[in-house]
This record gives sequence, structure tokens and C-alpha cells, in this order.
Amino acid sequence: MYKRIDRKSLRAKKHKSIRNKVSGTAERPRLSVYRSLNNIFAQIIDDVKGVTLVSASTVEKEGKVEKGSNVEAAKIIGERIAKKAIEKGIKSVVFDRSGYVYTGRVKAFADAAREAGLEF
Repeated sequence: MYKRIDRKSLRAKKHKSIRNKVSGTAERPRLSVYRSLNNIFAQIIDDVKGVTLVSASTVEKEGKVEKGSNVEAAKIIGERIAKKAIEKGIKSVVFDRSGYVYTGRVKAFADAAREAGLEF
């Protein structure tokens, strides 16, 4: 009998494995990305203190994106979080893709953040 793959639990398992290896510090915080079906969210986190330093998403009131679930929206959020991070004095981060495959929206987000000045 065919056993159906539970993609959500596979992603959670990958995310747990990544988080065991990746941790953000004050000098080099963690850039975490979460993508839902309708939106994309990003945070820069200092794991030592347990605080979010900068965040950006497609549901923010300022500069709201019309359709938040496409590659263009991911590029906008990547640029936006990079600008906010540079304003706070953060130039270098550790990228946490949260178990997602590095293609599509996640890749567009990462490339846009790099182009806007973040190093990872």
C-alpha cells in the first residue's frame, strides 16, 4: 500500500536539524524566513538574548504588498528587511531557511537581501 508523505512534518524535521546547527548571536544574528500560502515573513533574531531585532512581512501596514505569495513579493520583503537591518547597524547575518527548499520565493528573498547589502 502506498504511504502518503506528510510534507509538513518533513519540513519540521529539516527545520529542527537546521536549528541545531544555526544560531544567531549579537555580532551575527539569524535571518529566519517563513512562507505561508498567502504571505512571507522574515525576522532577524538574536538567539542569545531571545529577541527579534528586525522584522518585515507582506502584511505590514506600511508599504503593504498587494499579492504576498509570489516571487515579486519575496524580493520586496528581502530588500525591505535588508534596509531595516542596515539602519540598525546589522550587516552580516546567518540565513535560516526554516526547512524550505532553496528555490522560488526563498531564493528570491535571499538574493534580494544580498543585493540590498546583507552578507550571508
